[in-house]
Amino acid sequence: MEGEADDLLPIDRSGARELVGYRSFLPDDQTGACSLEIGPQHLNRMGVLHGGFVSMLLDNGCGTALRNHLGDVGSGVVTVSINVNFIAGATEGRVTATGRVTGGGRSLKFIEADLRAEDGRLLATATAIFRVVKKR
Repeated sequence: MEGEADDLLPIDRSGARELVGYRSFLPDDQTGACSLEIGPQHLNRMGVLHGGFVSMLLDNGCGTALRNHLGDVGSGVVTVSINVNFIAGATEGRVTATGRVTGGGRSLKFIEADLRAEDGRLLATATAIFRVVKKR
């Protein structure tokens, strides 16, 4: 779609977004989110959303939440660790990962996220530790 790139958050300007097709957004001033319209290319051999994509969406939701928390969506943040709990599968529709910063110090931050289907059904959760890095 023409002009769509202008609407992207700075963190969405990546090869990963182009390849997978997710979109990051800021639901409010305390969270960050990442959504994906599930297509056949996102499904595993069992016909459900592949766990790698689930993890990627949760990771991106956490990072987006942290950037929002820092007040700069272009901030440099990197994942130190992430633990994903898979609860249910999704086969179609839009899924959204929403992250919230829960604590941390100056450079390490703790974040939680959940992935939900359009109907609100909980699909997965994550806890993560991110490092805030200086921009180069």
